[in-house]
Amino acid sequence: MAAKLLEKIGLEWPIFQAPMAGTSTPAMAAAVSNAGALGAIGVAAESTEGAEKMIRATQALTNRAFNVNVFCHRRAIPDATVEAAWIARLKPEFTALGAEPPGGLREIYQTFRGNKPMTEILLATRPAIVSFHFGLPEKDQIKALKEAGIILFGSATSLAEARQLADAGIDAIVAQGYEAGGHRGAFDENAPDDRLGTFALTHLLARRIDVPVIAAGGIMDGAGIAAALKLGAVAAQLGTAFAGCPESAADQGYRAALASDAANHTMMTRAISGRPARCLANRFTKLAETIADSNVPSYPITYDLGKALHAAGKAKGEFGFGAQWAGQGAPLSRPMPAAELVRVLAAELAAA
Repeated sequence: MAAKLLEKIGLEWPIFQAPMAGTSTPAMAAAVSNAGALGAIGVAAESTEGAEKMIRATQALTNRAFNVNVFCHRRAIPDATVEAAWIARLKPEFTALGAEPPGGLREIYQTFRGNKPMTEILLATRPAIVSFHFGLPEKDQIKALKEAGIILFGSATSLAEARQLADAGIDAIVAQGYEAGGHRGAFDENAPDDRLGTFALTHLLARRIDVPVIAAGGIMDGAGIAAALKLGAVAAQLGTAFAGCPESAADQGYRAALASDAANHTMMTRAISGRPARCLANRFTKLAETIADSNVPSYPITYDLGKALHAAGKAKGEFGFGAQWAGQGAPLSRPMPAAELVRVLAAELAAA
């Protein structure tokens, strides 16, 4: 199963770079793919035009397969009272930075679910792989993408989610463990979460689901990749390992935090975006420790204020309010060019 999927994609190594919306770039994806692994870009934060620009920019840099990731979250449920209280709660942080918070909050990211314009962009550009986070798109979208010859991946945080993906015809499942950085891919962010770790989830899905499984979360080196393969994964997906690469869009504060003691203290928080996501310990995660989930507005409305606060901080040289997504393997980060990192990972995997 592993050989068949890797051969279909045209890979030399079972190493996937995570899409990381806002952090991955066409340069990173192309460098990884050109080195024989699978590069990726995340277009969830982009407009339709921006997504097409990113995809075509990546295609201009590589003729090899890469992954384009979209978010399939449910539309936000606006609540003016909760949002006003949220703005008021964070206003002192803006004031301390000499800034004013926005007067209202917007739903800044569009979902791919039922999104015809974004579907048309994917059909027009035809990337080799499209992956889904936070659930599934509509059945007609899946059908159209598969008929176009596009391979489909979907993230799962549980066996139940993996079964939904398999039943929908998804070609491979990304088993996202609780230690993974960035947004938790749960279909329903408000449902009970068993918080399965990467290796427990990978082994479970490999035993119970007849679809290739890709391990994701906390994997930073060849030994981790080898362990995932031994548990039944066909490949491993690494995000934090690539965040420090020079091709990454991470700002200087993010890079500095990744190289600091903060890497030893990642936190799962809703306060930044409105959905659970694992971040390096910073001023935002410290603030979030005192906030109940019920007080946080719906995703991605919350993110509108989070981004505004980060921008206000950056203007004053304060990077502690950034969305510095990172997994629990962050202390093992090794900043180096993306292609060089692929070569190092491949050598470590061979040795393991």
